[in-house]
Amino acid sequence: MDRRDFLAQTAAVLGLTGVAGHAAAQSFQEGKHYVRLSQQLSVTAPEGKIEVVEFFWYGCPHCHAFEPTLDAWARKLPADVAFRRVHVGFRPNFEPQQRLYATLEALGLVDSLHRKVFHAIHQLRQRLDRPEDIFAFVEKNGADRAKFVEMYNSFGMQAKVRQGKQLAEAYKIDGVPALGIHGRYYTSPALAGGDNTPELEGGLRALALTDQLVARVRKGA
Repeated sequence: MDRRDFLAQTAAVLGLTGVAGHAAAQSFQEGKHYVRLSQQLSVTAPEGKIEVVEFFWYGCPHCHAFEPTLDAWARKLPADVAFRRVHVGFRPNFEPQQRLYATLEALGLVDSLHRKVFHAIHQLRQRLDRPEDIFAFVEKNGADRAKFVEMYNSFGMQAKVRQGKQLAEAYKIDGVPALGIHGRYYTSPALAGGDNTPELEGGLRALALTDQLVARVRKGA
């Protein structure tokens, strides 16, 4: 973790209660700070769980900045909330990184390597948009290369990429990071924060709003 990430995560952990509490006291407006989908989408969360999905792209600097705040929030979620990430596929050349994240998830490597991917791209300026570069990166960071390559090239990963793309299209996601709430709502740091809001505060406001929307779903709204 570099100094920027450490400071961002510290601010998130220390500031989440204060800033999120302040945001919660405000009135978020439908159509301005969040969108209600015209038709509810199906979710993959187990029965009785409320699904929250983060849509992201490894090459996005805003996703990189949001990750420490998001991670601190995700680690404190109630037991009835199921959180997952989906790497978007806005363009065909996003697919190698879509497969990268899907493979990390399938092999249980998200906790150990997800943040390192962001760090490699945004701090070390490494190119991780070709399979061979990705395979070299995961091997260097302690993963079993042969097992990773096999999973990366599997039919299951092809299906995950397709499903992720379909879900982003169903939510009508046109920018990242963004948050989908149980197939009913979506918001983002840009929407929740509005114009001229510092990036960290926009992220905290998006998460506070997500908490509100989760509570709304919990009540059947």
